[in-house]
Amino acid sequence: MKTFTWIAAVLIMINYSGAYAQANAKVSTAVTEVKVKSPNAPVAKFDKTVIDFGDLKQGSPETATFTLTNEGKEPLVIATAKASCGCTNLTYAKDPILPGKSTAISVTYNAAAAGSFLKTVTVTTNADEQPVVLQIKGVVQPKKE
Repeated sequence: MKTFTWIAAVLIMINYSGAYAQANAKVSTAVTEVKVKSPNAPVAKFDKTVIDFGDLKQGSPETATFTLTNEGKEPLVIATAKASCGCTNLTYAKDPILPGKSTAISVTYNAAAAGSFLKTVTVTTNADEQPVVLQIKGVVQPKKE
């Protein structure tokens, strides 16, 4: 009988503590902020995002050119463009790209080391919070001795 009384008492306390916790629970009224994109905002459109050089000769740098066009109604600005390593040289216009206009992003790979490669350039613009990742790839053939 004592066991039954103890079990009943424990069950009553558990039930009471759950009800007490629910009564004192704070109601969350978190609001998620949603950014509405302007219909006049710039729109970044790349002609391609991957360039495959195929086979390259070791020690002979090769350049890839990506074309970025502003298909929006406001000027497009390249905030940052970063190459994944020092073996690539990157050039791009720092001026805003007007609506309907294009600019070139040139990536030169030095081809110093033999073997396959895959290098990236991360481009951030005012058109989108997510950056665009451009890729160059190929295989550097060793010099013949």
